[in-house]
Amino acid sequence: MATDLIKVEIIERQTVRPSSPTPHSSRTIQLSVLDQMVLSHVYFPTLLFYAANNNITGSGGGATSTDIAAMRMKERDYCQHLIRSLAKTLTHFYPLAGRLSKGNDIVQCTDDGAEFVTARVKCSLSKIFEHPDPEMLTGLVPAIGQPDGDGDGVSTRLPLLAVQANLFECGGIAIGLNFSHKVVDGITASAFISCWAKTALDDGDDDQVPFMVPKFDAASYFPPLDFLNSSQPSSAELVGIIKHDKCITKRFVFDASKIATLQSNLASALAPHAPTRVLVVSALIWKCAMEASSKSSNIPPSSFLLTMDLRRWFEPPLPQNLAGNVVGILVVTATASLKGQEESDETIDLKDLVAKLSKGIAQQKETYPTKLPFDSNEAWRRAQEYEKLRGNVDMYHLCSGIWCRFPFYEADFGWGKLTWVSIPSIGRKDVFYLIDKRDGKGIEALLSLSEEIMEHFESNPELLKYASVNPRVM
Repeated sequence: MATDLIKVEIIERQTVRPSSPTPHSSRTIQLSVLDQMVLSHVYFPTLLFYAANNNITGSGGGATSTDIAAMRMKERDYCQHLIRSLAKTLTHFYPLAGRLSKGNDIVQCTDDGAEFVTARVKCSLSKIFEHPDPEMLTGLVPAIGQPDGDGDGVSTRLPLLAVQANLFECGGIAIGLNFSHKVVDGITASAFISCWAKTALDDGDDDQVPFMVPKFDAASYFPPLDFLNSSQPSSAELVGIIKHDKCITKRFVFDASKIATLQSNLASALAPHAPTRVLVVSALIWKCAMEASSKSSNIPPSSFLLTMDLRRWFEPPLPQNLAGNVVGILVVTATASLKGQEESDETIDLKDLVAKLSKGIAQQKETYPTKLPFDSNEAWRRAQEYEKLRGNVDMYHLCSGIWCRFPFYEADFGWGKLTWVSIPSIGRKDVFYLIDKRDGKGIEALLSLSEEIMEHFESNPELLKYASVNPRVM
């Protein structure tokens, strides 16, 4: 497989099953209503980059045949190390080794396994880091086959987790993961990565459980709805959120110092409380995207979708190891203000937008069902309301995914701490993800827009005061 700048050669594909069989009592997992609202063929990719360490010698730069042979041996050892620890990890995250039922509401945990791909990349990590284009990174994540089932595209043969170990000429490694969003959210995926890394680091200690064992019983908190025997539309009709369009994904980096300046400039918007870094970066991206989406002097009204972790917001809080999709949907709308007598005087004040976003989030958190028993019908009604809103073609709609404070950079598989974490091309228009920089204070934004809107967005002077467009990975 080739991209614009790198060539990826697939060496081997294999299936990794749990090292211990899943007990019969856990062979069927009922999906919750929050899982049901995610389409079955939606996957989200993640890339973990590890620079070469002193234990492996790259094949570039005049390496001898002996060096190359030693590197190939070390590569095999690394891959076997990953496979062994992955098999152990799947005993705890056993639904990821299962398959979806055609009814779209059950995971059959029959240990069919996760897919593991070994690939060799014909370049060094420095080439990736010099120009880390998200479009270029797609070949480093394992592709998932096309769904061939009925209605919602369900296939009982598609894996729910696929992993690709990318071996670079310099001796560096990138682990690409593709998770089924039907089964896990970002927090569960992050917990899986942490568990896998700790299992690999403690390789040989079969008795140690290196993390909090996940609980796959979200359906007991968020009861599923019977879509097959009701007049309600199925989740297949929730297509707006994941509609695939022609678009481009680009990376924008907000350094900690720039975010601090932005927070200081916007402090009066939420006085006496200081706006969070995620809030101000999200508001700035939303503002610039709204302005870029304008096809005339008029700035269209807009909706902004974000999710909240229901584990923390429930009263009392839910178990932090509750696995699956445990998120609620929040939607905030905004319109431009007329600052003069002419339509061309329409503008968006960033302070006003920060205040509106903060207030809208707080109001919806107050009204969203966050107590037991959970009202699944109300959650479904809100999802349908959002889809109706998205049907308004006179509005601009932007979706966000916040992965800040996930402990990705603590993932050590035995060859040192993570160098860089990223997401390849998103492939869905009007979506962005926020991820911490390695220092835990800066933020990287991966944003997907139509080419026309992106052209205006990335040249916005206000954005460029605080963000760098795809800088080198340091």
